[in-house]
Amino acid sequence: MTVDWRPTATIRTLRERARLIAEVRCFFAERDVWEVETPVLGHGGSTEVHLASLSAEALTPAGRERLWLQTSPEFAMKRLLAAGSGSIFQLARSFRDGEVGRRHNLEFTMLEWYRPGLGLEALIEETAALVAQVLGRDPGPLRRHRYRELFREKLGIDPFTVPLEALRRLAGERGGLAMADSDRDGCLDLLMSLVIEPDLGRDGLDAVVDYPASQAALARHHRDAEDGARVASRFELYLGGLELANGYDELTDAAEQRARFTEDNAARRAFGLPEVAVDERLLAALESGLPVGSGVALGLDRLIQLALGKECVAEVMAFATPRA
Repeated sequence: MTVDWRPTATIRTLRERARLIAEVRCFFAERDVWEVETPVLGHGGSTEVHLASLSAEALTPAGRERLWLQTSPEFAMKRLLAAGSGSIFQLARSFRDGEVGRRHNLEFTMLEWYRPGLGLEALIEETAALVAQVLGRDPGPLRRHRYRELFREKLGIDPFTVPLEALRRLAGERGGLAMADSDRDGCLDLLMSLVIEPDLGRDGLDAVVDYPASQAALARHHRDAEDGARVASRFELYLGGLELANGYDELTDAAEQRARFTEDNAARRAFGLPEVAVDERLLAALESGLPVGSGVALGLDRLIQLALGKECVAEVMAFATPRA
């Protein structure tokens, strides 16, 4: 059998990738944010309904156990924050089952950082500054958009109040898919990705804020100024139609976090999905006291793709999943 052993990126591109990663490290060194490393395998995984975690069986001192490959390094990094680390960042190998395509790879590099004492607005500005440094150019103005206003402008609906049946019909029409059994967030995610996202970040950086509370399992909530609806203290940053970063004003309440994990697994059961083990060590860290602050996860491969003008993430990875 003949197999293609060659890298999916050219050696020249991989040298450029190394240079850009060095820029990332310089960015954080200048801000006194120090680099950490945490395990890829852990005893808990992501319970989020729309994420598919990978797991492996391993022989440990406790016997044969099921361990989860991280979808991001968030849980372990929050344990460091609770232990008094201060501001930290990580370039972490992360894994999400089934995510292979022009913008996705099953294994990818997540750049994640946490800033105790820093508010979400300041983190949006810092994320934009990082993007500009890695790009090596001014990406254009930074604009903010409320989630529900984007749906009103692009689709003529209020995502918080539109009846579920009407939302399912609209999502089915726009996506060409059967959406009769989909939940509200599934429909909104489809419409966001197909209709709204492609136009974001075309003339600068677009930060989307005030997502539905149900779409941010690890973020604080606040009240929408318009009608008091509960919304997530969360932002996503877009450039060139690509989602680059997802930031939270981090939830610090252990009891609330446990309740959200429980709700997630109940939803997974309802959709016929396997339950995911809750990370008890994260919850214990929250109980001990997580400092108030914000954090962001940024898809580094996507940012490098944009910086180098490539068509897909495989072109900036040594060996994308199909050729790993």
